[in-house]
Amino acid sequence: MVTRRDLIKSAGVGALAIGLSSKPVLAAAERVVKMEAMLPPPKGNRVVVCGGGWGGLTVAKYLKKEDPNIEVILIEKRPNFFSCPISNEWLADMVSLDFISHDYNQPAAKYGYRFINQAVIGIDREKKRVYTPNGYIEYNYLVLAPGIRYNYAAWFKDDKELARIAKTKYPAAFIPGSEHLALKRKINEFEEGDFIITVPPGAYRCPPAPYERACMIAEVFKRNKVKGRVIVLDPKGDIAPKGPGFRTAFEQVYLGIIEYVPNATIKEVDPVKKVIKTTAGDFKFADANLVPPQQAGELVWMADLIAKNPEGAPTGWADQDPLTFQAKADPNVFLVGDVISPALGTPYPKSGHMANSQGKVVAKVIASRIAGKPIKPGMPENVCYSMVNGTPQEAIVISVTYRHDEKENKILPSPRTINERSQALAKATYEWARAMYKDMFS
Repeated sequence: MVTRRDLIKSAGVGALAIGLSSKPVLAAAERVVKMEAMLPPPKGNRVVVCGGGWGGLTVAKYLKKEDPNIEVILIEKRPNFFSCPISNEWLADMVSLDFISHDYNQPAAKYGYRFINQAVIGIDREKKRVYTPNGYIEYNYLVLAPGIRYNYAAWFKDDKELARIAKTKYPAAFIPGSEHLALKRKINEFEEGDFIITVPPGAYRCPPAPYERACMIAEVFKRNKVKGRVIVLDPKGDIAPKGPGFRTAFEQVYLGIIEYVPNATIKEVDPVKKVIKTTAGDFKFADANLVPPQQAGELVWMADLIAKNPEGAPTGWADQDPLTFQAKADPNVFLVGDVISPALGTPYPKSGHMANSQGKVVAKVIASRIAGKPIKPGMPENVCYSMVNGTPQEAIVISVTYRHDEKENKILPSPRTINERSQALAKATYEWARAMYKDMFS
């Protein structure tokens, strides 16, 4: 829960981040501590959605479609949408930046919700308030869809300088924005040597992403005739999901370019000496895409809604009902998208399609509650294409439906995987992306 000290600290950090002097910092803190309202109190039912990714955008749109009388406010700190899905294809120049970038104002105007381009610096669940640098916004229902955050402490503990070096010199690019631009520049300028990709342990955003990214970086190296390798360090014993499809691509399409190293649990990362020590050996690198362990996005921590393990320590992931997506500690808060962990009994991957599908479920649940109707949550679904060849373009795919076993009180997945790469699946990849972008923005 937010405190007066937290608000002062958050406001100060936000102001310092853009290089302001101490006087504006204090002024920003004072504005928030005085609890000035950014908007008038809600007249009816107001839903505040924090996070404008695949999940948050979908909740905002479909709430207005379910009931146009609901006041919906979408808060997102980024001025424009940048898609992680299809970004690996963009790294290899298969699609333009325009294909994966979109305007927040267009869907807000079309569907009648309000878009506020601000950072969230505090959440008070008791008073039902979300704080921004410009004041607070009251809500009746709150949706948190902040995606992930990086857990560099798992590698560097309290050494913030090493974490800073790793993040800036070898960006993970699992959070959309500047990191992707930096990674693209790095792979296009790479000349020779070993380029390492680390696969995070445990749950992480879009499980096929490191392997698809390896293929797309190898495609660039192949095209540029780079004298080097892409080395994938994986803590798991094998590739999952879509293992056979990726392994075949590594061995047939990118033989001698991609080296896959299983059972490579990281013991130490030295971004200064450019060495990674693992249970499979030590690896020096010329450059790298260092992807650290991941956790639920910052807003879930800010709202004190992180699940605890039996010993009482934070798991790093949201504590929510897997059917309604309501926070277990607060029925007026909903948690959507990548904040959820399969390790907590919810076998949902952190994909764009899954976040979009969950967003539609949450919109129906909230609209039903407001209307006083029985809540009958549907089950989300997932589809995930992965490009595994660039010349010609070929892809593989996994699709998953889910059902709730009421007797066992478990959610059971039914996956269907096509591991045989094809140009037809590559075409379907772009058709899927266009349909999803249209669903959120048009």
